[in-house]
This record gives sequence, structure tokens and C-alpha cells, in this order.
Amino acid sequence: MLRPFAAYLRVYEPLSVFGDPPDALLEKAVETAELSPGDAVAREQELWLRSQVSSPARVLPAERPDGRPTTSALTDVLVLDPGEVPVTDTDLDLGTEPLICPLEVRVRAAAALTSFLDESHPALRAAVLDSSGVSAEEVRGRANAALRDLRGTTMHVLSTNWTVPLPWFTLVDPDERRIVLGTGPDDPIREVSWRVAMSEAQDRVIEAEHLVSEVVGDSGGPARILAETRRWLANFHPNSAVELDYGGLVQLIEDPVLATDTSADEVHAILDALRRNAVDEVSEAFENLRDYWGELASRERFN
Repeated sequence: MLRPFAAYLRVYEPLSVFGDPPDALLEKAVETAELSPGDAVAREQELWLRSQVSSPARVLPAERPDGRPTTSALTDVLVLDPGEVPVTDTDLDLGTEPLICPLEVRVRAAAALTSFLDESHPALRAAVLDSSGVSAEEVRGRANAALRDLRGTTMHVLSTNWTVPLPWFTLVDPDERRIVLGTGPDDPIREVSWRVAMSEAQDRVIEAEHLVSEVVGDSGGPARILAETRRWLANFHPNSAVELDYGGLVQLIEDPVLATDTSADEVHAILDALRRNAVDEVSEAFENLRDYWGELASRERFN
């Protein structure tokens, strides 16, 4: 089955953040550590499909008919060893606790559903609600109840469809790319990702926001995304790790192109050019990135 054509930005926090001691179900899930990032995407698909084929259909995935969350809210987690996170600063210590990223599928679906109710065209909204046999008030009530069940202050996973927001690349070290081509675009192990310690990610996004704001102002798209990302990262434990993952987008890119992808390098080249006020270099690098990611994003029109 095809994975969603989405990219992900994830935060992994130390296990103790989730309770001291953590819930027994969570501890067991951490001990078994069954999910990889690729598996996590398939798991999200499975939960959504189950919610739609159940009778009656569930308003949200990973919830019971009465709206209560299933135990998957505790057990669907990605687990990372701190030793798997590259660090540039040799004095930086992420500790020894396992790092945990809960999928929070029900809560993320609730947030998306709330946005749909607020922002979609009235005709589209009415068609969806009519086909589901539920009222807007019922849907909003279920979604708000799910959002109140969020552990902590914000979700651990951000996702975007059909593209990677270029400001996300400012968080990572281009040289730390993890790439697995597998046997081709359809191989479930195919992956492109980066991992970075939280403090280094925060330092990089702060510097990038400052550089971009000086040139294009605070209201521009890149500056806005950088500010939103900076505020999002500030919600998490300082010993956390951040992961940028191409997710299902790797299914759209052939081996030679994926192997030679230099998006992170080019974004960092733009930052270097901004430091030197080399406007021509900024324009050239941005054009290359716009062509590359614009071609992928354009495929949304055919789906």
C-alpha cells in the first residue's frame, strides 16, 4: 500500500516527561519498540481505515464508539536511543533515557478536523458532514474532547503534504542525512531523514529567523514558518531530539535524484549567502529549490 505523500517533523522527548513512573502500557511499548518511522505511517493509515469501515464510522481514528481514546494513544510510539542522535557540540549530553515520540493520531486528526470545519468551503463542509451523518456541532465536540486529551502542551508531530517546507531544513546538519534507497520507490524501507539534538535545532532556527527577517521582514512566508517552528520547539524538554523525515515523498523520487538530493545543503547555502549579503547566490539557490519541490507539489493537482 502506498504511504501518504507527506513529510514529517517529529520531536522525541525523554521517557520521564510522560510520567514518573510512566504508564505501564507506555513502558511496555518502549521496551518492545516495535515501530519504525515507516511503520508509523502505515499504522496511521491502518487506524484511519479502521475508523471509516467500522459501523457506524468513527468521527476520529483511535477512538471507541463513545469517543474515548483507545489504548493505542499510549502504545503507538516511536522510540529513539540518545546515542542515535548526532551532535556537533561535544559537550552536549542528551542523557541515557529512551527518547519517545507519541504518534498522537487521534489528537492530530482532531486538530485537522477542526481546521477543516473552520476553513473549508461551506459546500464541501456540508457534503462531508452529510455523507458522514453527523452534525458540525457533534464533530466539533468530539474534536475538542480529543484535543483536551493531549499529553503536554502541543503535538509531537507536524506533517505537510506533497512537499517539505524549506525552512525545516535550517534545523539540520546537511552532512547527517540518513538515506536508504531499498529496491526502489515502492520499498517500505526507503527513507531520507535527519536527526538533531533539540538545543542545536533551536540555535539554528533562531539564527535563520534572524537572518531571514533582516532581509525579507517578519511577515514573509519563510520568516513566519521559522517563527512558528521556533515557538513549537520551545514546548519540549531540552534533552529532546528532532527528526526531519521525507516520509512518503520518497515514493515520488527516483533513485538517482534521491541519492543526489541537496535540498538541505542549498538551504544552508542560502543562509551563508544571507550572512555575506550575497543576494545573487540566494536567488540562484532558491530557484533550484523551487523547481525541485515545485515539481513534486504540482502532482497534487492530479490526485
